[in-house]
Amino acid sequence: MSSDPSHSFANALLRRASAMFPTGVAVVSTLAPDGAPHGLTINSFCSLSLDPPLVMVSIDRACVFLAYFESSGHFAVNILSEHQRDLSDRFAQIPEGRFSGVEWRSARTGSPLIDGSLAVIECETRQVLDAGDHRVLIGEAVAAEFGEGRPLVFFASAYARLR
Repeated sequence: MSSDPSHSFANALLRRASAMFPTGVAVVSTLAPDGAPHGLTINSFCSLSLDPPLVMVSIDRACVFLAYFESSGHFAVNILSEHQRDLSDRFAQIPEGRFSGVEWRSARTGSPLIDGSLAVIECETRQVLDAGDHRVLIGEAVAAEFGEGRPLVFFASAYARLR
């Protein structure tokens, strides 16, 4: 990381400007080699391609669970509903045992699917790329399901609601 003051200034500006882009909130999940479920809250998710069906998520290099995502060969994107703010906070803040007390089921790929999610996308990892202080996982969607409801939204560094 650069110690150049202009670099720090640019980082702060990018963070503030990016916060003006409203995003949905999701929990990306996978399994550790011992079969334990792991997940973290993200808003860096997007549909990348329809043919083939690809999605992208990015995970901070400092994330203690990153190795599980890189080695498992699969992950799931659990798109949260507006009623799942507690799960967003839980998967962003609790260091261990994030799935403790959370109702979930195994996907076809083995990835944890969180019950009550607005939508879930099961992915097989196709590429893992370096991108600055993050790693980008590109996954091929192999299954998806969705329900009804309203999404959990993040805007201006806070939760927001759609009208």
